[in-house]
Formats: sequence, C-alpha cells, structure tokens
Amino acid sequence: MEGFTSFFEASRRSGWSYESLKNFRQISPVVQTHLKQVYLTLYSALVASAIGAYLHILWNIGGFLTTLGCMGSMVWLLSTSPYKEHKRLALLMAASVFQGASIGPLIELAIDFDTSILVSATIGCAVAFGCFSAAAMLARRREYLYLAGLLSSGVSILFWLHFASSIFGGSLALFKFELYFGLLVFVGYIVVDTQDIIEKAHYGDLDYVKHSLTLFVDFIAVFVRILIIMLKNASDKEEKKRKRRN
Repeated sequence: MEGFTSFFEASRRSGWSYESLKNFRQISPVVQTHLKQVYLTLYSALVASAIGAYLHILWNIGGFLTTLGCMGSMVWLLSTSPYKEHKRLALLMAASVFQGASIGPLIELAIDFDTSILVSATIGCAVAFGCFSAAAMLARRREYLYLAGLLSSGVSILFWLHFASSIFGGSLALFKFELYFGLLVFVGYIVVDTQDIIEKAHYGDLDYVKHSLTLFVDFIAVFVRILIIMLKNASDKEEKKRKRRN
C-alpha cells in the first residue's frame, strides 16, 4: 500500500496525467525491446535467488562464503566482455543463487516466525519496485537522474553510520534510522537506475545483463529492508502482547 501511495505522490509532483502517458513515445521500439529483455532477465535472476534461499533452508549453505561467491560472480560478470553473452548470463544466475543463499538465514527466520510476513514483504517489494519503475518510465527523460548524487551521499551516510555503530555500538533508534533511511535510498535508486538504463539504451548501450544486475541489486536491497522492518514490527507486537498477558 505504501508503494502505491509513494508512486501516486511522485507522479502528482511530476505532473502525471493522461498527457504523461505519451512519454512512452519517447521510448523507441528498440529501447522498449531492451527493457523487456532486462525485466525478463531480472525475473529469471529473482527465481534463481529464490532457489538459492531454498538451498540454504535445505542444507544451511548461506553465510560468508556465499556472500563472497556473490561478490566474486558480480565482479567476474562486470569484467567479462559483453560479447560473451551466455557466460555473463550464467554468472548473473550464479550471483543470484549465491545472493539468495546469503539472505537465506533471514528468510528462514521469517518463515519460522510467520510465513505471512515473508509473503507480505515479497508482494510489498514487488509492488513498490513496479510502481517506482513505472514512475521513472512515465516521467520526462532525465528528470530524476539528478538524484544520483544525493543517493550516493545517502549510501555514504549509511556506510559511516554502520561503521560507527559496529565500533562504538548502536542504539535501537539508530538501527531503525539505518533501516528506514536505507529503504528510502534504495527505493530512490530504483527510479534513478531505471531512467539511467533507458537513457543508456537510447545512446546504444543495450547490455541487458549488466542492466538486469543493477535492478537486481536494487530489488534485493529493498526486499531485505522491508522484510527486516516487518519482522521487527511483528516482534514488537508479540512482545507487547506478552507483557499484557503477564
């Protein structure tokens, strides 16, 4: 529901109306075909990530090694020539499986606590991702690209906050701030990265594997934060119920 609200608010501020639907005409048939390929590949990567999470639940493989495997696969993919399409697709799927296994412990915790939380987080993330991607496509070209600098600063703030809390210890309030601020930053990246992909495609960059990887990273970042927030809220509610009973 929050995704829909944010989408309509963003659309209102950018003057979204029937006329803005004509902005799709700014997207050439070649770019439209490229976007379809990007989102189809993204969907395949998300399925691979779900398989990785399932493998963790079966064999408890998620951890530091799978995180390294994910990062290594991404670096390998980005350093591989775009002409080696099948190899890069295989590396993207491998990175997705490793990523799914890495967040497997969090998913397993959600399943053990309440399966509906995982379902709600997945649907909420998908709705938010779809809405903000659509907002980026409906907006005027390059309208949101100026946000990239602000979002980069937001990531830097998150990094230093996390670094400081790991050394000096962090309060619950700081943890919540990191969660919600991080969610805001990565939702912003969905919009910026979508417009950036469209803009690059207009200038001939049709590397759909790399572009799918970019959106995959955004999706997972948003999903993890939504899931943690929902788990934290559900845990707080359970704690309040126990106190009332006692």
